Amino acid sequence: VQLQASGGGEVQPGGSLRLSCAASGRTNSIFTAGWFRQAPGKEREFVAAIRWMTGNSYYSDSVKGRFTISRDNAKNTVALQMSSLKPEDTAVYYCAAGDSSYSGPYSHPRAYDDWGQGTLVTVSS
Repeated sequence: VQLQASGGGEVQPGGSLRLSCAASGRTNSIFTAGWFRQAPGKEREFVAAIRWMTGNSYYSDSVKGRFTISRDNAKNTVALQMSSLKPEDTAVYYCAAGDSSYSGPYSHPRAYDDWGQGTLVTVSS
């Protein structure tokens, strides 16, 4: 699966931003799609995930209530709507897709086989 992320940019604290990720290739193999982020000097961390068929969604505690993940199966896209953004949300955001072969938690990077190129989100006044 090839993934192309877009929608990053600079926003003031309290603002909103919407990221989108377009999937192509073997999209019928997608079981879970997710978003991760990596801030400078930090490890990549889980943000949100969604089961491709059921739409069940999961969030890290740090974004729960502020971010919403969604997918459009017909268009093979997954989006991350981010609201009430904070400076600590500043990071490169990556979309990812995984099949059903991994039995561990959806929040682990190993659950995902394919990754997009990343899009930078900067929250600053």
